[in-house]
Amino acid sequence: MPFDNISDLTVFIRVADLLSFTLAAENLEMSRSAVGKSIVRLEERLSLRLFHRTTRSISLTAEGELFYQHAQLILNEIEEASAALDKLNENPRGRLRIDLPVAFGRRYILPLLQTYLVQWPELDAEITFSDEYTDLVKYGVDLAIRIGGNDDSRLMRKVLAPHRLITCASPDYFERNDTPQSPNTLSQHQLIAFSHQGTTVPWKYQTHQKEFTLPVKGKLRLDNTEAILDMALSGYGICQLGEFLVGEYIKSGKLTPILLEYTINLAPICAVYPSKRHLSPKVRYLLDFIEKQWQGKAIWQIT
Repeated sequence: MPFDNISDLTVFIRVADLLSFTLAAENLEMSRSAVGKSIVRLEERLSLRLFHRTTRSISLTAEGELFYQHAQLILNEIEEASAALDKLNENPRGRLRIDLPVAFGRRYILPLLQTYLVQWPELDAEITFSDEYTDLVKYGVDLAIRIGGNDDSRLMRKVLAPHRLITCASPDYFERNDTPQSPNTLSQHQLIAFSHQGTTVPWKYQTHQKEFTLPVKGKLRLDNTEAILDMALSGYGICQLGEFLVGEYIKSGKLTPILLEYTINLAPICAVYPSKRHLSPKVRYLLDFIEKQWQGKAIWQIT
């Protein structure tokens, strides 16, 4: 059976990953009709049905599952070959898909990307913002910045900077209230809590090199860290946020840090990317660029 259209394989893989013709079309920047024709063309060439189709859903047939495994291997090899050839021409080019944490990405990665894209005019970037862990392999993302750990064996990880949580409030708040001397006295204060998926996130500390969590009971619970920052700056109460969010305000005197002796170092800020033998120039050069700019340090650190 001759096979002469690799693009049909790409479409098949994306439909199989997303189990949706519509989502695959959006992801590939194609029309839904073109995606459907590509799958039909592939099925006719193979003389078998790859998907079970209903009006509401699609799923892979047994033959489709088998073909999916082999198609992935084929496309991975093509990508490896392409990456190897790219090394002969070191200029980053093409589309770079990046997934960033919302607040951190806007503050610290976008300014670097602006310079990076000017430096390499043959490169364009597609950036998504999410504080959840996007499946890089499933959605074809080249690189993501993550705050915290990574347990996905399909991904490689490069540490960019340390990360810790800082407890702080405005000087105005401490003019009206005593300064807490230990985490145990925080219950006597106005706390601004972070709510994630309906659950209040406890604050983290350490003492005698042992980590412990402190349940937070506050009148105000917000599910957006930048909103928490705004409330802290307004003098409403005490918050605990990533140092990358509050560092500049502490340096300028708009926020006052407390309980630093109890501060805990968390899993670092990392770049993660799909595991491949050959890392494309567009990703490798960006990682080198960030590393050169930061020099392994957190530019937002207060101490």
